[in-house]
Amino acid sequence: MTANKTNSSVALEIIWASEIEPKEVKWLWYPYIPFGKVTLLQGDPGDGKSKLMLSLAALLSKGEVLPFADEENKLEPMTVIYQTTEDDADDTVVPRFNSAGGNGNRLLFIKEDSKSLSFGDERIKEAVIKYNAKLLILDPMSSYIGESCSMNNANETRAEFNHLIAVAKETGCAIVIIAHMNKMKETSPLYRTNGSIDIAGAARSILAVTRTANKDNPSERYLVQVKSNLAPMGSAIVFEVAENGVNFIDEVELSADDAFSSLFPRMGRPNDTLQAAEALLKDILSGVKKMLATDCEAKLEANGFKKSTIKKAKKRAGVVSHKEGFFWYWSLPMGDEPNEELQEVADDDDLQL
Repeated sequence: MTANKTNSSVALEIIWASEIEPKEVKWLWYPYIPFGKVTLLQGDPGDGKSKLMLSLAALLSKGEVLPFADEENKLEPMTVIYQTTEDDADDTVVPRFNSAGGNGNRLLFIKEDSKSLSFGDERIKEAVIKYNAKLLILDPMSSYIGESCSMNNANETRAEFNHLIAVAKETGCAIVIIAHMNKMKETSPLYRTNGSIDIAGAARSILAVTRTANKDNPSERYLVQVKSNLAPMGSAIVFEVAENGVNFIDEVELSADDAFSSLFPRMGRPNDTLQAAEALLKDILSGVKKMLATDCEAKLEANGFKKSTIKKAKKRAGVVSHKEGFFWYWSLPMGDEPNEELQEVADDDDLQL
């Protein structure tokens, strides 16, 4: 027996690694937002964090593919819970959601009239389970972490986050917490999380929004990944804050540090890397009827191409995706390779001659 802080005794229990069944991480939006985990989305006030999440929620409510995701990653329409203390549901949140084309029967709010929500509130887990919600958004973090919690106290913040971590794990729901960044603009975006560094430590993925240096379009933003514990770091996404939500523009190879340093990549004409990836992809698929999508990606990645470049090369090459059973396959469109049946006829004719 061993004693804990309350001087009560508990029996020693262990579990062997061989008794644990390994599980694959599932994704709401690879590699940015995992299911069953807590993600942090941060940025300066007014940079469009809430509009971004409402636009994503609108797409998810209709079962549409998220920006720059492959068709094979399409999900069924899902229920989203959105909690915010910064905007009213009737004159701001719902109109924005509707403008983005969302399905109002898939967005719900937990009433806070009698009691404000906090990370440890049992109503969160109850609502997620009862309505089979796949995404929970809490906006902003400072309103939901708990009135008695000091955000600069590591022990207190970790204890509060553990409530949400447990809900995410038990239900498989993706939880996104929106937060304002601190004013230390000269430091890395990883250290611009408000409060204790344990907050950044608790999140499995950290995303951040910042303005671009495009003076011709002051509404343009970067969405960058600051931290990723479960997958390779994602590409930066360029989007525009618009009246009806956000418009997604492009994927670019840009680090979070560079984005926050206002480095602006050249966009427009395809670069040599993209053209090389397109040529290699066509070469890989030429002469074959189809190939596993994972095998195609592995071959391209082995040649040094990143996922964002592979996605663009796939689109430029006109590659067709189709599912057979549990697996996705890629193939070139008709006209880019000989039709096997026609080729067999031609071969037979040659033999007869």
